[in-house]
Amino acid sequence: MPAARIYQRSKNAMQSGRARAGEWVLEYEPAEAKRPDPLTGWAGSGDTRGQVSLVFPSLDAARAYADAEGLAVSVVPAAAKTLRIRTYAENFR
Repeated sequence: MPAARIYQRSKNAMQSGRARAGEWVLEYEPAEAKRPDPLTGWAGSGDTRGQVSLVFPSLDAARAYADAEGLAVSVVPAAAKTLRIRTYAENFR
């Protein structure tokens, strides 16, 4: 049975807004280890599932897809969002 993981996409460091931050992503776990190519030295494998990344609007939709495809899934919890209240003067310390 193929394995996959589901996680919630975090905010990109290069953006100020939260666009696409609430989406859930399903990625397949690698079936074989990557090995270096003797000619180029690049890492690669014959497993093409590592290139697949599916995006869902909710966790329930991602789990429904995994159940329909017969995937063993593990859900990675989203990182806790902590907001530290600071004063303007703390920027200059």
